[in-house]
Amino acid sequence: MTMVDEATVRDGQRLRLHVRGAVQGVGFRPYVYGLARRYRLGGFVANDPHGVVIEVEGARASDFVTALPLEKPPLARIDEISVQPITAVASEEFCIRASEQGRVSTRIVADAATCPECLGELFDPASRFHLYPFISCTHCGPRYTITEQLPYDRAATAMKRFAMCDSCAAEYADPNSRRFHAEAIACPQCGPRLSHPVGEIAAAIAVGKIVAIKGLGGYQLICDARDEEAVKRLRQRKQRDQKPFAVMVGSIDAVAEIAAADAAELALLQTVQRPIVLMTSRYRLAPAIAPELSRVGIMLPLMPLHHLIFDALNSGHPRAGNSWAIVTTSANLSGEPLLTDNDQATRRLAGIADLIVTHDRDIVIRADDSVVSVVAGRTQFIRRARGYVPEPVRLARSVPSILAVGGTLKSTVTATRGSEAFVSQHIGDLDTAEGVRFFEEAVHHLLSTLDVEPVVVAHDLHPNIASTRFAEASRRTLVAIQHHHAHAASVMAEHRVEGPVLALVLDGFGYGGDAGNWGGELLLCVRARFQRLGHLAPLKMPGGDRAACEPWRMAASVLHGLQRGDEIPRRFAAQPQAARLSALLDQRDVPKTTSAGRLFDAAAGLLRISLVQSYEGEVAMKLEARVRQPRVARDGWVIEDGVLSLSPLLERLASDALDPADGAELFHGTFAAACVDWIARTARQTGIMTVALSGGCFVNAILSAEIERGCLAAGLAPLLPRQVPPNDGGLSLGQAWIAALQLIEHQDREGTT
Repeated sequence: MTMVDEATVRDGQRLRLHVRGAVQGVGFRPYVYGLARRYRLGGFVANDPHGVVIEVEGARASDFVTALPLEKPPLARIDEISVQPITAVASEEFCIRASEQGRVSTRIVADAATCPECLGELFDPASRFHLYPFISCTHCGPRYTITEQLPYDRAATAMKRFAMCDSCAAEYADPNSRRFHAEAIACPQCGPRLSHPVGEIAAAIAVGKIVAIKGLGGYQLICDARDEEAVKRLRQRKQRDQKPFAVMVGSIDAVAEIAAADAAELALLQTVQRPIVLMTSRYRLAPAIAPELSRVGIMLPLMPLHHLIFDALNSGHPRAGNSWAIVTTSANLSGEPLLTDNDQATRRLAGIADLIVTHDRDIVIRADDSVVSVVAGRTQFIRRARGYVPEPVRLARSVPSILAVGGTLKSTVTATRGSEAFVSQHIGDLDTAEGVRFFEEAVHHLLSTLDVEPVVVAHDLHPNIASTRFAEASRRTLVAIQHHHAHAASVMAEHRVEGPVLALVLDGFGYGGDAGNWGGELLLCVRARFQRLGHLAPLKMPGGDRAACEPWRMAASVLHGLQRGDEIPRRFAAQPQAARLSALLDQRDVPKTTSAGRLFDAAAGLLRISLVQSYEGEVAMKLEARVRQPRVARDGWVIEDGVLSLSPLLERLASDALDPADGAELFHGTFAAACVDWIARTARQTGIMTVALSGGCFVNAILSAEIERGCLAAGLAPLLPRQVPPNDGGLSLGQAWIAALQLIEHQDREGTT
């Protein structure tokens, strides 16, 4: 928005403009330069700690102000333009000045896929950038992952070590060039270099080898996605037993060969963010890509090197009848963060990759590929990282500076500055030393880039996880936030509502306010507070945390609760502990859970879809993959005193005669209908019609769509996560919002005493 009294803006006077938003590193200064020259204005433009400062003077200054937001560069995001008349000075040529230093309140934009203009030059034999894998301009290329600090200038990026050659320096200084002040400008004469030629990379892929390449946010492992043996070797070497791999294809036309995509999914694929998009698989890839799943993650080439690899594969190794498709996955051992350092990659990937391709441009901050899906026509994040970070979430009000450190799985951190919340890239699980180091690195980079000093650190209520320990060691004021309250608050924060709202949180595990194992919760949320109105009926967890890895244990718990414990040894005869489990379940001290995730596990175990899982959410994804059309058993649930029990449904799923696919459809349809009934009853009792829907189970596209549809049909107003994932990747945003509101309330009370 433009903040100016137009009556005070007169042609011929000098105006000072401050532009805030994502306006550094996107060609905004050269854009302003060209616009000022068009209107024959004097003055200057410069980056400053708050964004961009502009002074213009001349007969058409008011026309400049009107045009400024209308013709901005494609990657620019303008949040605010303020305009102030100032004293005129002697007429001068318009110029770009050096950046002003000071406390930073601007932001950098995310990395962007190669633009069409650069792609044309990449394959133009007459271009000096012909076949150069690091071509970029002000409209595309690396930003966030090469930036050390703001304001965004070459000296503050990983490009500072590469002195521009005469040709690049001339383009950098030429206002008519697309690379005018493009900080990542480079060419074969002066820029970064690959360690291996592209032809060698393509040849290795074509014969079934595994190749590691240094990408924008970290190393990637690639191989032929149609070669089952190559994919199996990658699984074995990477120690990734079942978790699905993403696949990259060379063009949008190639998508139809391997997936049934709708228009929204195809459009999402082609955005500059280049996320991995989940689509219905046509099962024409190696079966080991996504074992027993109905969807496959697909992405298009992101950086020039990807385009060059596909060009080399198609020209040097043509494939009759099928386009090339390559596995594209993070180069790390399972459970560890992305590798970015050349020496570490060479050493640690030696036993995984047959060829390791490095280059000499540093990755300042690692960022994995983002993963999204389209649910009921809306984009839903599963993993928010490269391409979207560090775009902030706009809050309903300006808040104190808060650092929120998330949970322990799918970790992110959030820092607030003014009315913006900056959620970090996906960090991952904090159960390894490398994961914790990455977490600490992400915290430092976020705070230093934003130039903020948090007054409070918000953390999960769980006392014994790495993020809580980090918060306690920070020596700052701490605020502990209950896990599922934070899930609900993340939705409230991005939708800019303070309540009251009902919140349905369907999740795997969260430390409860009573120190119990929560995960299927119905909450009432008002500003910084919540009340637990209801929960799923508790289930025993024989073996404690082992039950989360062995769904057969949750199925056995259901059988025991149905007074059918004598069936456990027969139904789960392949499990060594099955014969003893019924006696264990008879004990009074067996831990219990209200987790919706464990309910999914129990259903999958009863239907014999999966008895053990090798990665979080595996059995829930395999259960979802069996669904063709969800169906509702109207007598499948009971609600008493706010407790939702699915026992009638689970008893039907326990039938030996029930087909697993039929059972999966019955489970999804009935669970969704039961949740809608639960919410609707509570809405009638409370008069609250707005419902926040969050938690890891809402990654399930069928459950999410069915509950949203059911809420709308019941006259409710459902709010779902759109800017952050519903899983623990959104947890830190909710923590930050609650902590900020608590601090504001405290300050208000102090101010009135």
